[in-house]
Amino acid sequence: MAEVLQRRGDVVNAMTSIPESKSVSALREQLSCYRNLQRLCELQRQYVEQNQTDELLTVLESRGGILNDIARLEQDVSPLKRDWPVESAAMTDDVRRQVQEMLAEAKLLLAQITQADQDDVLLLQQRKLNVGRQIAATSNARQVNNRYAASAYAAAAGSKLNVQK
Repeated sequence: MAEVLQRRGDVVNAMTSIPESKSVSALREQLSCYRNLQRLCELQRQYVEQNQTDELLTVLESRGGILNDIARLEQDVSPLKRDWPVESAAMTDDVRRQVQEMLAEAKLLLAQITQADQDDVLLLQQRKLNVGRQIAATSNARQVNNRYAASAYAAAAGSKLNVQK
């Protein structure tokens, strides 16, 4: 039976033996990608907090690959979302419920990932501001030291001149 379904373009869900459309199968795969993306977000947060740049770049590269997979899968998932009334009418109650749960979980994961990314951006911006303040403080301290040294040497040079006169 699986061979016949595969020839028609349907996929059989191994967990339920229910035939799935290409869209539902792609949604299941896409949800797996979102879960992986969330795990990488957690790693990203650790690397941002610990200032581990090389590891952070590796995570960002991995995230880029997963985002490419999500975009590719979206081509198959978008008809399901766009034509939901028609698509859902053709589904059994169990499949419709599973698809609704997957869509809800994907939406929740996407919201969590987006929030985590915004938090990381704020953390990195704060770090950038702190580094800027430290650079400014160092620059100001250097200017004060230079002025002090210039006036001290000028006064010392002036006192020698006065003594010798």
